Amino acid sequence: MVEAVQDAGVVVTGAGGGIGAALARRFAAEGARVVVNDLDAGKAKAVAEEIGAIAIPGDASAVVDAAREALGGTVDVYCANAGVGSGGTEAAAEEVWARAWDVNVMAHVRAAHALLPGWLERGRGRFVSTVSAAGLLTMIGAAPYSVTKHGAYAFAEWLSLTYRHRGVKVHAICPQGVRTDMLTASGSAGELVLTPTAIEPEDVADALFRGIEADRFLILPHPEVAEYYQARAAEPDRWLRGMNRLQRQWEEASAR
Repeated sequence: MVEAVQDAGVVVTGAGGGIGAALARRFAAEGARVVVNDLDAGKAKAVAEEIGAIAIPGDASAVVDAAREALGGTVDVYCANAGVGSGGTEAAAEEVWARAWDVNVMAHVRAAHALLPGWLERGRGRFVSTVSAAGLLTMIGAAPYSVTKHGAYAFAEWLSLTYRHRGVKVHAICPQGVRTDMLTASGSAGELVLTPTAIEPEDVADALFRGIEADRFLILPHPEVAEYYQARAAEPDRWLRGMNRLQRQWEEASAR
């Protein structure tokens, strides 16, 4: 058991399946009191009933007040997990870009805005952001997703550097492929880049809990991402050339 989460009031958004459901199950198994949030009310209810949690369906941007009340007045851990895997280029529709920004970035901002006054007053709180390796690197064929996941990572980083001395702990989870509906929906680009090394949602939950125990900000369920991130920073042109080769490989495969 991880002492830091025992009897904690935990909210997990996008928890009707995939990574979110795995996180909710793991927090419940560790003795936390869990709120399961998802747009799909049926999925939220099913996961909540399975683990003895509370289902609060609806938009992740508006869940904090209801979750706080359901948990007896306090949210100790907030997992900003809900996300959309929007593909496309710069030519993607304005609505696609707007939804990616709203769900992948602004929902995190709104949650933090609602939670931080209480956390700073108490001197403790934990914000878990499910980002993606795309937020550290990028993803071919998915400009809205890549750009907004960079934003989600930047916001988590900003929260950590701004409030860590006041007791707020932040974790940014950055996996590559995870065997979820989002991976299935990523199409041929996901099959080329992500599927070969894809892991299970439970592996992501395990990585988070190791990070909580180690008090670590950056959570890498795929350890090799650290090497890619270092290469990107050290030699950006070389890294971009490599990614461009991957882009061309994908284009050639798609043209067959």
